Amino acid sequence: MEPFKTHTKRKQTCFNFHPVVNAGLTTRQGGHSEAPFDTLNMGLHVSDEKEAVIQNRQELAQELDIPLEKWIIGEQVHGTEVKAVDFKSAGAGSYSMSTAIGGVDGLITNEKDLVLGAFFADCVPLYFFDPTTNWIGIAHAGWKGTVHGMGAKMIEALRENGCQVKDLQVVIGPSIGKNHYEVDQKVVDHIPSQYKNECVVDHQNGKYQLDLKTLHRRIMIDTGIPAQNIQVSGACTYEENELYYSHRRDRGKTGRMLGYIALRP
Repeated sequence: MEPFKTHTKRKQTCFNFHPVVNAGLTTRQGGHSEAPFDTLNMGLHVSDEKEAVIQNRQELAQELDIPLEKWIIGEQVHGTEVKAVDFKSAGAGSYSMSTAIGGVDGLITNEKDLVLGAFFADCVPLYFFDPTTNWIGIAHAGWKGTVHGMGAKMIEALRENGCQVKDLQVVIGPSIGKNHYEVDQKVVDHIPSQYKNECVVDHQNGKYQLDLKTLHRRIMIDTGIPAQNIQVSGACTYEENELYYSHRRDRGKTGRMLGYIALRP
């Protein structure tokens, strides 16, 4: 896979999978939302003005050359449900969260000219592409989705639709980094023991620092993805305050980036 390409001036961090795939994560720059959602907030569920959010989405749709009517967004319930979608679901969640695909944190498709989207502000964006079958996918994973194997669930869903696991290419996108992600014993107890030494660092007073991206990578390798097929972003949403929203840094009063992936028409 080719290395990451970052376009901070064009409102997006873009990832290179293959010429037929358009994938990326929006930043917080260049939009119409007012503080504390300034300025390119893509989430309709954070008390921002709906008109500003729709305007932000419309401008990205124009850049992608795929209208909102062809976007598909999941509800995101911090679970591990994955749904295969097609044009029958086009427009779900584009203008209202009430129309999003219910109960899912992962979406996959092999249809061209559809945008699969998910929202982030510290949680981990996971992107998938099979260059043999042209299946793509995106998943949202907070700590619950991570420790319960959201990546492995996506891989299984793609395998059930004809993908060979060894062919899958994955990007683990920008999220909160280990140095800023403190968790308690309850979270650590959910992590499979074989990953704790690599992904968990004792902190103090019964607290730990958790490396979400490394945990995703280890689980996906053990599920059969070749290590060389996994790209991991080094960007930390907590640290890069001018570029990314961070729920933890901003104490919940912040916007959301949109992670997206689409097969070019």
